[in-house]
Amino acid sequence: MQTFELAIFLQFFVGLIAAVNPIGIMPIFVSLTGHMSPEERNKTALTANIAVTVILTVSLLAGQFLLDMFSISLDSFRVAGGLLLLTIAFSMMSGKLGEDKQNKQEKSESVSREQIGVVPLAMPLMAGPGAISSTIVYGSRYPGMSSTVGIALTIVVFATCCWMLFRAAPIIVRFLGQTGINVITRIMGLILAALGIEFIANGLRTLFPGLA
Repeated sequence: MQTFELAIFLQFFVGLIAAVNPIGIMPIFVSLTGHMSPEERNKTALTANIAVTVILTVSLLAGQFLLDMFSISLDSFRVAGGLLLLTIAFSMMSGKLGEDKQNKQEKSESVSREQIGVVPLAMPLMAGPGAISSTIVYGSRYPGMSSTVGIALTIVVFATCCWMLFRAAPIIVRFLGQTGINVITRIMGLILAALGIEFIANGLRTLFPGLA
């Protein structure tokens, strides 16, 4: 039985890696935090992965109930996430992300930096429709107490691995330099826009089958 449950947790962990693709998100993280100091970057990485842990754990415990209570489908969430990605992508492509660094704007800039860890890193890039739906499915399929605790611990392990990966971002930043980061920011903005459109298209295709 323990071997069976271990296989379930490993399968869920691999599924999260496939759904989230943290390696693929790494360049976007570098772009979004390119204007930050190492301390701020590490704080953003920690904030993002704590938020991912909270979001996926809540999805595990009450995800389906909350969606049903508010009559929200995962496809609607996918469309909303896509629109959010497009907004961030436009800022990245225009080079406006983090450009305001004057003293009179430090307070608002601090809020903006804090929010980057939650939006768009934690949601919808990491804890997006794929990861949330996978968590809800596993939570519904294996509702036992031991399975629920095991899945929750798997989420914590996954977030810890992502946090360690993001901690390596300063090495990438030093290697690329500010010019390289600026170039990557615009390229990643274009990719992020395409990803947002893909989110929207997939959601609309399910919400409105006639559009397919």
